[in-house]
Amino acid sequence: MESPAKEEVGGELAMEIESSVTAEDWRRALSRVVPAVAVLRTTAPRAFDTEVAGASYATGFVVDKSRGIILTNRHVVKPGPVVAEAMFVNREEIPVYPLYRDPVHDFGFFRYDPGAIKFLKYDEIPLDPEAASVGLEIRVVGNDSGEKVSILAGTLARLDREAPYYKKDGYNDFNTFYMQAASGTKGGSSGSPVVDCQGRAVALNAGSKSSSASAFFLPLDRVVRALNLIRDCWDGFGIKPESVYIPRGTLQVTFQHKGFEETRRLGLRNETEQMVRVVSPAGETGMLVVDSVVPEGPAHKHLEPGDVLVRMNGEVVTQFLTMETLLDDSVGREIDLQIERGGAPLTVKLEVEDLHSITPNHFLEVSGAVIHPLSYQQARNFRFKCGLVYVAEAGYMLSRASVPRHSIIKKFAGEDIEKLDDLIAVISKLSRGARVPLEYVKYTDRYRNKSVLVTVDQHGWYAPPQLYTRNDATGLWTAKSAIPLDSPFVVSAHRSHLDVNSNSVSPLAEPSPMDLKCQHESENSADGCIKMQTDDEIGMDGSHSGEDSLVEKKRRRVDEDIAVEGTISSYGDLDDTKGGALRHPSSVEGSDLARTISSNASLAEQVIEPALVMFEVHVPPICMLDGVHSQHFFGTGVIIHHSDSLGLVAVDRNTVAVSISDIMLSFAAYPIEIPAEVVFLHPVHNFALVAYDPSALGAGASVIRAAKLLPEPALRRGDSVYLVGLSRSLQATSRKSTITNPCTAVNIGSADCPRYRAINMEVIELDTDFGSSFSGILTDEQGRVQALWASFSTQLKYGCSTSEDHQFVRGIPIYAISQVLQKIISGTPGPFRLINGIRRPMPFVRLLEVELYPTLLSKARSYGLSDNWVQALAKKDPVRRQVLRVKGCLAGSKAENLLEQGDMILAINKEPITCFLDIENACQKLDRSIDSDGVLNMTIFRQGKEIDLIVGTDVRDGNGSTRMVNWCGCIIQDPHSAVRALGFLPEEGHGVYVARWCHGSPVHRYGLYALQWIVEVNGQPTPDLESFIQVVKGLENGEFVRVRTVHLNGKPRVLTLKQDLHYWPTWQLTFEPETDTWQRRTIKALQPTAA
Repeated sequence: MESPAKEEVGGELAMEIESSVTAEDWRRALSRVVPAVAVLRTTAPRAFDTEVAGASYATGFVVDKSRGIILTNRHVVKPGPVVAEAMFVNREEIPVYPLYRDPVHDFGFFRYDPGAIKFLKYDEIPLDPEAASVGLEIRVVGNDSGEKVSILAGTLARLDREAPYYKKDGYNDFNTFYMQAASGTKGGSSGSPVVDCQGRAVALNAGSKSSSASAFFLPLDRVVRALNLIRDCWDGFGIKPESVYIPRGTLQVTFQHKGFEETRRLGLRNETEQMVRVVSPAGETGMLVVDSVVPEGPAHKHLEPGDVLVRMNGEVVTQFLTMETLLDDSVGREIDLQIERGGAPLTVKLEVEDLHSITPNHFLEVSGAVIHPLSYQQARNFRFKCGLVYVAEAGYMLSRASVPRHSIIKKFAGEDIEKLDDLIAVISKLSRGARVPLEYVKYTDRYRNKSVLVTVDQHGWYAPPQLYTRNDATGLWTAKSAIPLDSPFVVSAHRSHLDVNSNSVSPLAEPSPMDLKCQHESENSADGCIKMQTDDEIGMDGSHSGEDSLVEKKRRRVDEDIAVEGTISSYGDLDDTKGGALRHPSSVEGSDLARTISSNASLAEQVIEPALVMFEVHVPPICMLDGVHSQHFFGTGVIIHHSDSLGLVAVDRNTVAVSISDIMLSFAAYPIEIPAEVVFLHPVHNFALVAYDPSALGAGASVIRAAKLLPEPALRRGDSVYLVGLSRSLQATSRKSTITNPCTAVNIGSADCPRYRAINMEVIELDTDFGSSFSGILTDEQGRVQALWASFSTQLKYGCSTSEDHQFVRGIPIYAISQVLQKIISGTPGPFRLINGIRRPMPFVRLLEVELYPTLLSKARSYGLSDNWVQALAKKDPVRRQVLRVKGCLAGSKAENLLEQGDMILAINKEPITCFLDIENACQKLDRSIDSDGVLNMTIFRQGKEIDLIVGTDVRDGNGSTRMVNWCGCIIQDPHSAVRALGFLPEEGHGVYVARWCHGSPVHRYGLYALQWIVEVNGQPTPDLESFIQVVKGLENGEFVRVRTVHLNGKPRVLTLKQDLHYWPTWQLTFEPETDTWQRRTIKALQPTAA
């Protein structure tokens, strides 16, 4: 809580009774300091070097008013792209731009236009590093713990603390002392001035230890040097220079200051120690000792850990400041070092390297991955040489191949990769969809290269590779195409998808959502107890933001021994079995490659094994539509149709959740892996149909077979079935089980982030199975498929706010799949879709868009249902003895304003209704009727009365969501069925739905998170995607936009955000069934400038 200045000062009076400094002195000093301190709101649109993409807030203060220069920390200015604003104490907000960030030490400068501050009277804060001394009373003034102004008191206790260690794979300062005080600073105070009673800044706040009140301050000696050089450069040009060069030299060596006791143990000779003590300033306590040397740097094989530094260029050096001054003044020249190694004096001559030359200023963005030369910071952390090809963010293409962040790419497509240009050259030679090997190494396992198979983005969901380069004149990173327009990568993209620019000159690459989740960890969080003090933005609504991490809490494990979350179904063209043996194809090419079937396998397993398929499904992070809860799925499917031109596989929707997916199929009967595409997602039942091209199987096309489906007779309690599925090693597994309940109603509640859930379904339960992660099929003794053993996704909730994703398996009767398959094969009229180059009609599904649940007739009688209806329903179905009740209508459905929650559905067209299948049959009867008007004559029971209603039905296709817009870093779509199942849409014209948001985007910075509808933009209604696109087309870069939203809980809200077309162009993806392609169109972008 923010406190008035008088209370702050009053609280210190008792502490300073014997001090010569009075409370009035502090009041006068702080009155000058506070107006010059600004809250910095920074957004990193891309991961880069040690930093991840995200939004955060910190502190800075004016050190040059006339030129408009703000001092803060390096980890605030950031080594990569940054968009920042400064808010002063009077709430004036101005944009600020990075001017300089030190390659090593934790300081940097922002610049701003001094004329932009209209109403605030302020003075710059002078820097006085010489004023720092042990015992000095100080105040830390800044944005502590999110407070706009916080003033914390302390006393400098140490001036020679070693640099704090934050993270093993992140930014750490080194080769400098830090100051320490028990001021108790927290997140957000990074970059705060540490001032004395005269209002002078004596240090720069940088970090703290969370387990204590200790805070760590950076000395200002090198800051003053850098600021003076900037001023000199500025004065030399007369105006702000295009770029600022501050000489910084390095040997790529990390030193530590060790006490004389330790240096003696390392072998320092007594005469050397005596000499050092004599020539050093009074109070010197130790010497500089080599801690680490970066491989292949100037000092590699010349200096070793444990070497004690004695002289540089003949001058005794015991302090970091002296050493760095010599190095900075000797860039590009040789320097003489006198060291002692184990008591033996040595002299080495080393060339001082330009520190800026090993600090990357460009990066490649391809399929969401950020790749750039390895920086000195990370080379020091990982002990690799500088300049190697480093993965700062894996994106989609690399994460799909399990290449993690912090990897070093060694080979790609068989070619050695030494520098970033090598990687770009290889990519330019590849076509979209190509699968090529990649070798990488991680610092945690540095002596073993790992080899993976990378699939080049084949659908054009991501923009072509872009090369971003830092422009110090503008403070921005400018983008240009990384590969030639005539390269196979670009040419194949034009063949496979359309990229049309609408209202823009040229598209820019879109960023990928980095580390998608509800509330991400602080990008500056520390390993252990030390952390930097930049606070990340806090996601609104906590776990309801709808952003899942790249590694899910309940992710399907790749190394599971049994297949997960798949289903198996079948369609009959398997060879018949006679005499209990399987008839194998004879004289068929490739039949000798078919896997020999185990002699102890059941007949059912032998028959069905050639139809089993293993799925590996990847969902691009930028296309996670419909609330899909993970990016990576495994599961088992079954071939239900196999001909020369078309192969169809059935699988559950907990394996194939959305149509915008990359799917690879591995076959149990033949060792091959081929791509596939989603062609049908059932809107209600938990299954999807996936098509593959049989010609891609080669010789395996004759070995792979489709299964027989047996929709009739329906399974009954006590029937024996065989549960068959695949392990992860593509081994068939089966067991004999017994049906315990053939008609259990599925009851899955809505997840925190609405996603597909099975409704209005009856499933089959078994007495024994293989656990909740094993899916497959249920067959009879002859291997004919009677049901899918399917995986269902659900969410278990603990308490009021905790939930966890879970899955369970149940059987789905095969009749629904059989009906859809027959419509596809017979060519039932419907929307055409191109599959394997052939236009095929795909079936519509007629639905009563109402969520139902069964109630026992005994309970229904208690609600007042008459004996006549109880008897009629019991006679119709003596097994279930239930009535269906309305749980809710899908918003926007034709039944929405007719049926109410709690209604009992008694009959349709005077025929009693007892189960979900009865309603499905009534809907299908409408399709078969030539003169049907698509309505059902229903008899319902409502509040003690029987009512006859005419209720309309809805017709849905099996495409799923086929259009999305990425605007300001959020994924926007029309409300999908899981959202509509919540029962309402905004009264303000429904609106478009925010499905996801990206870290480091404008929506992250300004809080436009997921799970809400956008109903207005700048006062213009946006009832659907087309209206929304027309509105955002007219928005310019840097323009503040007023957005009206309605949350899923019905709460309206108005917020403003600043559009950033430089890093976040507006674009859309649309699926075109006629061409079977996803088309990417840029809606609004800036023209990229030359790098």
